Amino acid sequence: MSRSGDSGVPDEAVAWFLDHVPDVSGEPVFRRITGGRSNLTYRVSDDAGTTWALRRPPLGGVLETAHDMGREWRFLSALAPTDVPVPPPVAFCDDHDVAGVDFYVMDFAPGRVLNSVEDAGWIPDDAVKQRIGESTMDVLAALHAVEPAEVGLDDLARPGNFVERQLKRWHRQAHASAVEDLSAIDRAHQALSERVPEPPANRIAHGDFRSGNISYLDDGTAAAVFDWELATIGDPYCDLGHILVSWSQPGDTVPAALPNPTQLGGFPTREDLIARYEQASGSKLPDIDFYIAFARWRAACIHAGVWTRYQAGDMGDAADADEVTGPEAIVAQAESALWQLGLS
Repeated sequence: MSRSGDSGVPDEAVAWFLDHVPDVSGEPVFRRITGGRSNLTYRVSDDAGTTWALRRPPLGGVLETAHDMGREWRFLSALAPTDVPVPPPVAFCDDHDVAGVDFYVMDFAPGRVLNSVEDAGWIPDDAVKQRIGESTMDVLAALHAVEPAEVGLDDLARPGNFVERQLKRWHRQAHASAVEDLSAIDRAHQALSERVPEPPANRIAHGDFRSGNISYLDDGTAAAVFDWELATIGDPYCDLGHILVSWSQPGDTVPAALPNPTQLGGFPTREDLIARYEQASGSKLPDIDFYIAFARWRAACIHAGVWTRYQAGDMGDAADADEVTGPEAIVAQAESALWQLGLS
């Protein structure tokens, strides 16, 4: 049993934390934060009430090219001096004698995270909801304005078409999952592969940009973006597609790819988000339907991997079945990609 109680953090990691994190008062307490579907996040607090976040890979079932803590730390550190709000990085550990895996510590971000309708209960009025939408897109535009070379990340860019590589990667990982019916994923993959657009200039792509990976202040301002697990250098419009499929509005006939607070109503529309992004970025967007369809298909592939890890017991004791998208919903997401392309 570790000194951190039932959190699963070993004694060696607690000792490392005390040695590498400045100004810790007393014995740190580690608590797993529920809601994470991949890398594990712990809230760490000390006797003085100071809080940090510790990030580590899942307990097992690690997929190819995923859960790279060193890569996530690198993006966080590179963006810390920019206009993109991120939690300040504190310390990184790549000594596997400590915890058996790489992990890192950052300051705990202020504000509230909006993963679901329930998370939005604190929002007092539609004006704050409007600010949440505007600030979210302002932050996304700020991220995409960062030149990778200026923050030392240009070496992560790969030659060739980013979307084509993504289609191959997620299709391969979906077929490595335990989901039996992959026919809809396969059909959508084929349709998307035939419609890949001419790529824009490479930028930093977060990979999972949505309100559930952002903390918001009481006035609706986005305070910090986290969960840089899937960050890369590539097509920035993939981020835009992802936030759009994670955003609900009245009259929707296709459900959002993920639970989200906007199902509560009163938030800006997706058209409003697109207009705000164009205003903040100063650029006119191409036809966004492809990127919306791609985001829906990619979500299906990612959820296939998450569901597989959950079934294998690799997400920790705190994982809840309600947090994990099952096979039927995965198929529905892939079919919604075909619908977006006008093929269903």
